[in-house]
Amino acid sequence: MTGKFQFAIDRGGTFTDIWARCPGGEIEVMKLLSEDPQNYKDAPREGIRRLLEQKTGIQMSADKPIDTSYIDWIRMGTTVATNALLERKGEPMALAITKGFKDLLYIGNQARPQIFDLEISAPDQLYSDILEVEERVVFQQDKCQIQKSCDKVTGVTGEKLEIWQKVNREKLREDLQALLDKGIQSLAVVLLHSYTFTEHEKEVGRIAQDMGFHQVSLSSDVMSMVRVVPRGYTGIIDAYLTPHIKKYVAGFASGFKDNIKNTSVLFMQSDGGLTPVDKFNGSRAILSGPAGGVVGYALTTYNQETKQAVIGFDMGGTSTDVSRYAGQYEHVFETTSNFKRIILILQKLSLDINTVAAGGGSMLFFRAGMFVVGPESAGADPGPACYKKGGPLTITDANLCLGRLLPEYFPKIFGKNQKSPLDKAATDRAFKKLTKEVNEFLSTQEDSPKKKMITEEVAMGFIQVANETMCRPIRALTQAKGYDTSKHVLACFGGAGGQHACAIARSLGMSKVFVHRYAGILSAYGMALADVVHEAQEPCAKEYKPEFFQYFEQHISDLQDKCCKELLHQGFKREEIDTQPFLHMRYDRTDCALMISADKFPANQNSCKVGDFKLAFQERYHTEFGFTIPDRPIIVDDIRVRGVGKALTHDEKDNPSVTSTPIADITTKCYFEHGFQETKVYVLENLSHGHSVEGPAIIMNGNSTILIELNCTATITKHGDVQIKVGSGVVQRVGPDLDAIQLSIFSNRFMSIAEQMGRVLQRTAISTNIKERLDFSCAMFGPDGGLVANAPHIPVHLGAMQETVQYQMKHRGDDLKEGDVILANHPQAGGSHLPDLTAITPVFWPGEQKPVFFVASRGHHADIGGITPGSMPPHSKCIQEEGAVFKSFKLVDQGIFQEEAVTKALMKPGRYPGSSGTRNLGDNLSDLKAQVAANQKGIKLIKELIEEYGLDVVIAYMAHIQTNAEIAVQEMLKEIARRTRERTGTTKLSAEDYMDDGAKLCLSVDINETKGTAVVDFTGSTCEVYGNCNAPRAVTLSALIYCLRCMVGHDVPLNQGCLKPVTAIIPKGSMLDPSENAAVVGGNVLTSQRIVDVIFRAFQVCAASQGCMNNITFGDDAFGHYETVAGGAGAGPTWNGRSGVHSHMTNTRITDPEILERRYPIILKRFHLNPGTGGQGQHKGGDGIIREYLFRKDLTLSILTERRVFSPYGLKGGACGARGVNLIHYNDGRVVYLGSKTSIKCQAGDVFYLQTPGGGGYGSEQEQETDTRKRKRKSNDEGSKAKRGHSLVGRGSVFEYKKAQESA
Repeated sequence: MTGKFQFAIDRGGTFTDIWARCPGGEIEVMKLLSEDPQNYKDAPREGIRRLLEQKTGIQMSADKPIDTSYIDWIRMGTTVATNALLERKGEPMALAITKGFKDLLYIGNQARPQIFDLEISAPDQLYSDILEVEERVVFQQDKCQIQKSCDKVTGVTGEKLEIWQKVNREKLREDLQALLDKGIQSLAVVLLHSYTFTEHEKEVGRIAQDMGFHQVSLSSDVMSMVRVVPRGYTGIIDAYLTPHIKKYVAGFASGFKDNIKNTSVLFMQSDGGLTPVDKFNGSRAILSGPAGGVVGYALTTYNQETKQAVIGFDMGGTSTDVSRYAGQYEHVFETTSNFKRIILILQKLSLDINTVAAGGGSMLFFRAGMFVVGPESAGADPGPACYKKGGPLTITDANLCLGRLLPEYFPKIFGKNQKSPLDKAATDRAFKKLTKEVNEFLSTQEDSPKKKMITEEVAMGFIQVANETMCRPIRALTQAKGYDTSKHVLACFGGAGGQHACAIARSLGMSKVFVHRYAGILSAYGMALADVVHEAQEPCAKEYKPEFFQYFEQHISDLQDKCCKELLHQGFKREEIDTQPFLHMRYDRTDCALMISADKFPANQNSCKVGDFKLAFQERYHTEFGFTIPDRPIIVDDIRVRGVGKALTHDEKDNPSVTSTPIADITTKCYFEHGFQETKVYVLENLSHGHSVEGPAIIMNGNSTILIELNCTATITKHGDVQIKVGSGVVQRVGPDLDAIQLSIFSNRFMSIAEQMGRVLQRTAISTNIKERLDFSCAMFGPDGGLVANAPHIPVHLGAMQETVQYQMKHRGDDLKEGDVILANHPQAGGSHLPDLTAITPVFWPGEQKPVFFVASRGHHADIGGITPGSMPPHSKCIQEEGAVFKSFKLVDQGIFQEEAVTKALMKPGRYPGSSGTRNLGDNLSDLKAQVAANQKGIKLIKELIEEYGLDVVIAYMAHIQTNAEIAVQEMLKEIARRTRERTGTTKLSAEDYMDDGAKLCLSVDINETKGTAVVDFTGSTCEVYGNCNAPRAVTLSALIYCLRCMVGHDVPLNQGCLKPVTAIIPKGSMLDPSENAAVVGGNVLTSQRIVDVIFRAFQVCAASQGCMNNITFGDDAFGHYETVAGGAGAGPTWNGRSGVHSHMTNTRITDPEILERRYPIILKRFHLNPGTGGQGQHKGGDGIIREYLFRKDLTLSILTERRVFSPYGLKGGACGARGVNLIHYNDGRVVYLGSKTSIKCQAGDVFYLQTPGGGGYGSEQEQETDTRKRKRKSNDEGSKAKRGHSLVGRGSVFEYKKAQESA
């Protein structure tokens, strides 16, 4: 210990936490408001000043620089970057991007963030202006048939490139000067393929700096990884935030003598490492604060001897952060962050911190008989009801109501004057009102024995639902990577976590909870323990094989030298520096790259000298995915070295043990599942090593409350921390009768089972479609085949598998045996289109003759034969041309996988003229086995549920969940009927629309306002069409469920119950329920969109969106590529339609331009919005896009599109959106219109021009001015919005997985 002070500080959004080590080794902690302008300018500086003054006894003026001679070092994590994004206080900046791609970062991956939100928020852009740089670099390709005279270069990855256009310097200078004239001095430069060829970005950067730009962020410098969209976002963040951070740092330094020059100041980065103040930049600062907490629990909870992995559980006011540590930090290289209408896909090394929208401020709702927690949050203002600002009921209020929060231990900082205690009376009043609402509902339910609940039971119910909500991401985080959740320690920190830790650990099967004595300021303490880190990375594109081992060794050595040099410069000795090399590896023809360390895999004669990276990769791949691909080449995408300067050792002093009985501060009463219990309250600082506290009890640690539940025991460790042994708890008997609390818990449990099935399927599948695009759904069904839970919510799969399961029940009857798995894809058997293969497993229980439930998994197979590769032919006329057909095929017969029989069936399409059997049999068989494995996981989990609750209870709650969805839809239909009757005088609705070939979609709706039921009748729709735009009945029902869920407006269980109040009349033999041999591929991807359009038109919900998926396929005998392309979304009563986004029945992500050009013989000439194509009106429709493909060799192009003849309709006087256009520009100068659907041969040099439709407008333009005035008035009433709550979007690998599923 030096004779100086050491400070570790976490500057959070609300509070600033300070941990200080004094010259004598004494520890001091302090908590300040982060913003208190009346008393100080900067909270971290003020905290340092107060502690120095307090400990030295020397008065230090608040308005004079602090003497740094007292300070050894300062380490800080800060939300300055996050706050700048939330408050839009970053530096005004511009984007310089390759010409033709000006809207690329607006379009992003083209997927919408929330699939059921009709109002698709157009994200704010951080850049104020765009500059298109005239330059173009493309890959050299051996098979390229376009002869072009140009310079040829080699990129840093070793890839060969051609410069098709050099930077137009004259035009660039002219455009840069125009930006400077507008006052913009910060620039992000994002050019295609700059990850490997950096010269053009450097050239633009040099010119910009010479002209006077203060900040120039080159995407190739900020993060040189392939994929221009996330790299571009990262460059923008750097240009926007770095100047702001520099200003903050300069302001902080100005509060110290000599601008703190001779004192070590380090900042925490998103990756969990510290960096010098002069190297701290915007793109590395986003998770600065939460990263400290991860470091804190990792280094204080993880036991190097037992090696027991730890789950970090950081529950705050608005959200909960979950992470995992098992001896190494778990990182992600791409993360999506949402900052109030700014959605960023960042390509930066970050700790894998998963955020779920359930915190102390999460709002409580009772909807259609179900207890619902969040995702809306009360925020800090108005905050929970007990904050005395008129806020809503929250989890904090529930804990207060139950006696688990004690106002007397909290500071009096609440109310408008910020001098009042927590207001329990306000909480009790609000809960009494909610309890009355619950009881009124229960009194109407015949199957509910409990007609009345007391206030505490209601509050307890919400606590239980919140706990289950938080358990789901923890299960997902561990099981996704092949780990057993129960074999972890739960490390709890954050203000609200201690009240829930025992219950959550118990639900997850964990036996130990650890709460550090600094749990309330663990992020700050983590800064003190963290290492100083310097990372060096470069892209690569080489196969991992002996001929390149020397290349890897040399580049690793160069990066190690770079890291050591930097850390030596920072004052570390060589023996204090450790370097760890990584290779970013993936199997060829996959996108699933893993960052691999060879630390535990020493070098051998078959590996490079650094270590056996291949063996390390294969073991990690097998752990995460359950298999390896032995004969597939392994590609190295990046080489990385992490240099670490070892920091403060974790040398906590041991406290002497005591044998006395701990003395309680007070005794209170807390409510648990079986009523109020006498509960002793202890203060942690009065407890000593060896003290043991039996539950129920409360331990107060500063302002944090640790609840020790019944059958749990807390012991105080030698360092003064709290370790809780979690017992089994009191078994609560749940009966089959409806209980509103258990309804919500079972809803979460059922959905969790479907999600875990999906994780097994994703881990064990081999194809890109399932493993990486996540184009699959898993579901469970009741004994009647009715859908109970479906994950994920891929719109075109919603409810569709129910038809498949019920068909098999009717068709097979008693022929379903234990160990059987049925395979189906035929439209008559509930299929959507042939590539979607569904595996169905019946589940038997001892003593039951028939299956007690079913599980099923549906996956999109890349090819199952037919007349075109990919099994998506644009011109098919019968189903046999679309691939292999399965109506009711035994894939597994009493436990035996029928590989020979299914292979024969998959090859059968080859018998038809012009058709082929499957072109990828190996992947088909592997993926089918993965689907079987996923079903087995579902069976195992539901059997565990039956063992826990009993068969009668599980089956009963399957039915209750379906009834709940039925009630939600009934309430929605009653409300729609009321509004419709007020507007039109009737509750009968109708609409029609036309496909491009003239086929008619007809709909009439008759709503019974009293009962909340409706008849939805498609009579009058065109008969089966000659072509493939026939929609299977299952697809029509999926579209109907999707529309109902959108109109409900909040989460409801999407199951069989959704359709119970709706009688759907779909004429047999029509294009919406065609004959057995009808072609259907277009029905799934096109007609489904038009069904949605006609439903929303009838209900007058919103104008038409683009009504198309714009299916584009190109390829030859060697390869094929399929993509769907975004367009304009329809406007609605209160919103403009979003431009360049997928809508309704699809949400697929688009391939990044750099990946597209790297893999395939095409060049993307343009990809941007098409202004003016959205319909005009009071609210404008979204614009479509323009996308141009230049073919570099002879290929076949297939297009399957709609809305090329009939425009997307406007509503209520709004104008129609523009129609789409498909053109081919032949290399001889001819331009030919291609129509909606065709397949043509293209030659090298031909250009396909795609113009996607815009969305319709809503309301007449004359109403626009009135609407503007209304919105101005509305903006002055933000208080009402605060009461409705703030929605929080998650983050982390679990969140990324969910979003990827929804965009499959």
